[in-house]
Amino acid sequence: MVRAVAFSVALSFGIAPFQCAHKPDPNMRREDTAGDALWALAENFGARHNEQAQRETLAYLVEKYPSSRYTAAAKEELARLGGAPTSTSSSSAPDASAR
Repeated sequence: MVRAVAFSVALSFGIAPFQCAHKPDPNMRREDTAGDALWALAENFGARHNEQAQRETLAYLVEKYPSSRYTAAAKEELARLGGAPTSTSSSSAPDASAR
């Protein structure tokens, strides 16, 4: 009896990952690419009136993802905001701590 219960419990835990596995709904994704995520982050900074973080994020998008669908819009937005950011680091991502 004890072995049957132990076997049933072990079997239940063994198949549990297969019961829960699913593919995420592609319509529920917020961003498809890094460029999409950076554009959304820049918009978030803009909505919070943090222009320096917005400029740095847009400049990073333009520099690191030149083929992104948002690159042209990022360049236009940078021009509207007054050009390049005051300081950028080419080796790291924009600082998201300013959110």
